[in-house]
Amino acid sequence: MSELLHRYAHARAGDKGDRLSLGVFVYQDAHYSWLVEQLSESSVAALFEHRGVSHVTRYLLPHLNGMNLVLDNALQGGVNGALNLDGHGKTLSALLLSMKVTPPQI
Repeated sequence: MSELLHRYAHARAGDKGDRLSLGVFVYQDAHYSWLVEQLSESSVAALFEHRGVSHVTRYLLPHLNGMNLVLDNALQGGVNGALNLDGHGKTLSALLLSMKVTPPQI
């Protein structure tokens, strides 16, 4: 059985050039370890593969019960260089929150 990440966490996004930064934070402190298990660099890279992401770096933030994910080449050239209608990374936090996850066993 899987559920969507948004049930357990919220996210904020920012962009600079062609790099996307996604901050993800669990609603309940007890779910932090579960979040670390669910969001690996490879699983996030697979979710954003269609956008041409070349590398994902994960920075754990245990005192904030979250993490920062930095995705390289995620914005198809960046705000000024992309040919799509929305080159900003802000809307991509919704894509991350739509990721299917295994519910925590707590």
